Order: sequence, then structure tokens, then C-alpha cells
Amino acid sequence: MAGATQEQHRPGELKLKHLFQPGRIGKYPTKNLIKYGACCVSNYNTRDGYITPRELARMRVIASTGCGIITNQGAYPDPLGEGKAYFRQVALWDDKFLPQFEKIAQYIHDGGAVAIQQILHAGRYGGIDLGYCIQPSVVPQTLPHFRPPREITKEQIKVTIRQHAEAAQRAIRAGFDGTEITSFMGYLLANFNSRFTNQRTDEYGGSLENRGRFMRELIDAIKQATPEHPLVVRLNGAELMDRWGGNTEEECFELMQQAVDCGVDMISVTVGWQEAPESSIGRDVPPGHWNYLAAKAKKMFPDTLITFGNRLPDPRMADECIRDGVFDYWEVCRPLLADPELIHKAAEDRLDEVRRCIGSLNCLSRLFRDLPYTCTMNPALGHEVEPEYHITPAAVKKKIMVIGAGPAGMEAAITARKRGHEVTVFEKGERIGGNLNGYAGNDLARPDDLFSVVRYYETMARKLGIEIKFNTEANAKFMRSVLHQYDVCIVAAGARTDMDAYRHLEGHERLVDALDVAHGRVQAAQSVIIVGAGKIGLTLAENLKKSGHEVVLVEEDKRIAGDVMPSFKWRHTAWVEELEIRTLTSTRLARITAEGAYVRNAKGEESFVPAQMVIVSGPRKPNHDLFHEFQWMVDELHGAGDTVIARGLDQAIHEGYRLGCRI
Repeated sequence: MAGATQEQHRPGELKLKHLFQPGRIGKYPTKNLIKYGACCVSNYNTRDGYITPRELARMRVIASTGCGIITNQGAYPDPLGEGKAYFRQVALWDDKFLPQFEKIAQYIHDGGAVAIQQILHAGRYGGIDLGYCIQPSVVPQTLPHFRPPREITKEQIKVTIRQHAEAAQRAIRAGFDGTEITSFMGYLLANFNSRFTNQRTDEYGGSLENRGRFMRELIDAIKQATPEHPLVVRLNGAELMDRWGGNTEEECFELMQQAVDCGVDMISVTVGWQEAPESSIGRDVPPGHWNYLAAKAKKMFPDTLITFGNRLPDPRMADECIRDGVFDYWEVCRPLLADPELIHKAAEDRLDEVRRCIGSLNCLSRLFRDLPYTCTMNPALGHEVEPEYHITPAAVKKKIMVIGAGPAGMEAAITARKRGHEVTVFEKGERIGGNLNGYAGNDLARPDDLFSVVRYYETMARKLGIEIKFNTEANAKFMRSVLHQYDVCIVAAGARTDMDAYRHLEGHERLVDALDVAHGRVQAAQSVIIVGAGKIGLTLAENLKKSGHEVVLVEEDKRIAGDVMPSFKWRHTAWVEELEIRTLTSTRLARITAEGAYVRNAKGEESFVPAQMVIVSGPRKPNHDLFHEFQWMVDELHGAGDTVIARGLDQAIHEGYRLGCRI
């Protein structure tokens, strides 16, 4: 295969020799043991299933990631769209869709990889344009945004299997080397396999043997339709659906055995359903947590290729797993969305330059809102077709000053420096990171993921020669001292807690700023009230309660976590319940005393909450003052991140990057 012997003996390849050794799937050699996972769908395409230039541009980038196997995103195989899960999912039910698939297959081959096309029938989660879904049995939805179910008939089962086989044939005609079917996240294959959604009494339901019949017939049909080409099956090692009566882990592995007996070439071990009440790939799951499932599969099926990557973002960990026989191929997706250069940086021994996937699941949050997916860490994802998102040499080299070394400021500084500008960052604190440091220090999920963002900025500032002046507060006097030394000023000074919003309250002088507590400038008392149950208040409350403090949350809205990423709201809600944090919603602070605070609910009823300290986490106020002070002192004045309007990490990184690209 073209490219299979290229780029060998780079320094990182010698360190990660197991990961970068050649492999084989079916008759196709692979240049390494890395498989790019389909990563659900992008939602970049047309409503009727055609691939767009936006998608082709993204796949050019994916094709150049350096993986040995690359899986294209899931295409639905039926003309009616019962298998369609997302508004802009690609289709493969007719030859008319093939020209763009041919281009993608060619991109993948040009990058030296084996090309696999995933066929995705969403089953219980499908029928997005139809108002209903099909599944083995009429089992009501547990999540309200999915469609009401209809039971698939035996005749429809036969048609669905045929449609999968025909889609597989089309993929091969388009130039793909093999195909993949998936049960990941609770799609149709999982619906038949699982006791939860398969309550049939015919030959397709009941016993595990019967529940696996659909899968076996599906595998057999595709293998007969494409006999010389490998077939990959993604199967749950754990459904995480115990609450709903789903399969046990033992049943999951018995179903894998059925797939192995049918002669599949590779099993991709996955974890969880969309409806699962616990996390499988989020930031709250430690890297390597699910490795035992892959190890079990490899031990049970030594002669079948096992690929795995759930919550396994580090190439070094993957190399160790391959060395130890945990799995055969590292299946990686979201880490390559966060940093498409990950594999090349690993091969070149530049892992300190990697933008790590932090597991914020911005990608899934957007997909579940029927939006194209984007990535917190990669502002260019989804915009590869747009020249203005590319880092290109600056037409005019400028001297740029950046106020604030938080994510927005550092992103702008790094991007501008890569374009050739001279950049100096002024930071009033002692380190890079801004308020992200305080937030990360209190995070119950995985602080190191958030701190990795800071480390990345520190590394890139050093390698790019960006001067950072710490303990330097920018104000009007400071600007006059450097007048005319800089062509551009980027204000990225973040936001602060608006303590003035409470000045009308009796006892307001007793209030403590949540950011002071988060950064360790103020020590929290043993018993505290935290006003504001957004992400800052919640994170602080959770950490304090876990550390042994008594905590009461006061939130004026009806619900907590209003500013939290949609896919992570449930996590904070669960922590609040698990930690037994008393929460008063639809409640406002009324007055503060030395013994606690009086609060008022939506009915106007007032009550007293005892506490030794009252901490306020909001509202957050952008640092707009610098814009007015600097307006007549510099040629170009720009703002980015929370200093424009208080939001979050995603917006800070994206705005800083876009600003750096265009200055």
C-alpha cells in the first residue's frame, strides 16, 4: 500500500515502537497499529445525505493524520431514512452518492491508510425526519428528544439486512477497502442485541442466541456481498444500561463470541449508550478506565483483531497496551479532532506540543442539538474549507501586545506568532492560565486535562519565543509608558465576579469572591453558602464538600448548571446528589450577617441559612474598562474571550485563534 513504509525511524517511533510497527487487516497491510474511529457523524453535509465541500476539506485533514486505518463517518443505508440519526448525516443507499465517497477513499489512500466505510443505522435513535423510529420492540424512549418507537417486522428485518449489504458493496465500488457496522451508543445493532430494547418472542428475540441472530445475519450478508474485503464490528464491552435492564458484561462478550464465530476481521470494543446513566467517554472517566474490557476481549479472542480507544487519549498509554497485549490497534477519534497532528507529533517525539482532548464533549453537545460538531481545543475543526481559519504568513509583520495570559490571550498570541508577528504578553499574575487555573484546581472530573491546556500554552510560548511579562498590570498609566511601541493591542483580561451587584444588600461587605477562594487567595470557612450554581459555583461547591466542608448552594434560576456544556450538566447534577449538597433554587440572597445569610424564594418567603462564610460566584463581569482606556493609545485594539462577554473555555480559545489568524 502506498505510504506504508514512509516516515519511519523518526525519534518518537523508536520510543513508541509497538504503536508504530506495521500490521495487517485482512489482505491489507497497515503502516502502523492506529485506527481512526468514525467518531459518530460531523453534521457538515446536506439534509438529503450528500457530502459537502466542508466535509471533504475535513476528510483531507483526517486522511493526513498518519493513521494506518481510517474509518469514514457512518452513512445510513435506507432510502426512507429510518436509520438516519442526525439532520446532516451522509447517505449510502443509492449510487448517486458515490462520487464524493470516491474522493474520500482516494484521500485516505493518498495518506497511506486502509479505508473503511462505516454503515450506521441508528434504530432507536433514528428517523429524525420521520417522527418515529424503528427497533426490535416498542420500548418507550427514556430521553424525550428521541422519536416514538415502532416494532420492526420480520420482512423489514430482511430488507434492512439487504440494504446494509448493498451499502457495503457501494462502499467497495467507491474505493474503500472494507466496511464497518456499529452498535456503539445504542444504534440498531445494539437494539437487537440488548435485553432492554429486544423483547420479541420470535426467532429474533428472547435468548441471547436469538437476540444475536440479526447481527449474525447482518455479518453474513455483508461478507457474502464483499467477500474479499474486511468487516469490522463495533460492539459494546459494557452497555452501562443496568438501570433499564440492559445486557450484562458477560452477555456483551457472548455476543462478541457470536461475531467472532461469523468470521469478522476486527472487533472494536466500545462502551455505553446515549441513554446510559453514567459516563463512558467524558472528562470524569480516568484515562485507561475501560482498558480491562479490551484486555478481556483480546484474551477471549486471540485470533481476532481487537481495536480499542475509549477514554485512551495518550499514545504512550496506547503503546504500552499494545506491548502488553491489551489490544491490537489503538482506535482514536476525538484526540485527533482536538489535534490532527497528534500521530505526527508522537512520531517526532513532540508530545509536549499536543493539544490534548480534554473530554469536554463539546462535539457531542452540538451533535445532540442537531448542530455540526466542533471542538473546544481545535478552532479550525469544521472550518478547514475556509481560508480565513488557516494560519498563513502575515502580509505585514506587526508588534503585538496581548493583555492577559489566559486561554484567549495565549491562543491569540501563539497563532499570531506562528504567522510571523512579534508578540509580547502582559500578565498581572505569576503564571499562564488565568482563571482556568482556579477552575481546574477545584475540578472533580480530571484536573490534569484542564491543566494540560496551560502546559500546552507554556510549551508553545517557550518554543515560539513569545515574551511573557508576569506581575505586570496593564492600565492607562502602563499604556502611556509603552506608547507607540506596539502596533496592535489584544485585550484578553478575562472577567471578574461582579461584587458591585450585591452592594445594595445589608452586610455585602462580608461577601467573599469565589475566584479568590478558587485561586487559594482566601481560605474557605468550614461552613459556606455559595451563591450561584453555574459552573464556577458548582465546581467550587463540589470540591469543598468533598474536602469536608458544609456547603449550601443558592441559585436564583429554577435549575442548576445553566452555563454548563449540555453533555456535562447531568454530571454536576449527579455530583450534587452524590455529595448531598443542599441546593436552594429559585432563591436569592437577601442580606448577610456574621452567622450566615437570609435568602428569599420565588414566593417572597424569607429564611435563614447558617454559615461562617458567604461566597458569590456570579454574576460575572467582563473587564471592559481597558477598551475605554486604550482606545486612543494604539493603532489596532481588539478583544477576545471573557473580556468581551463572560462565557467559557470554548469561546475563549476559538476567539483568540480567529483573532490571531486575521491580525
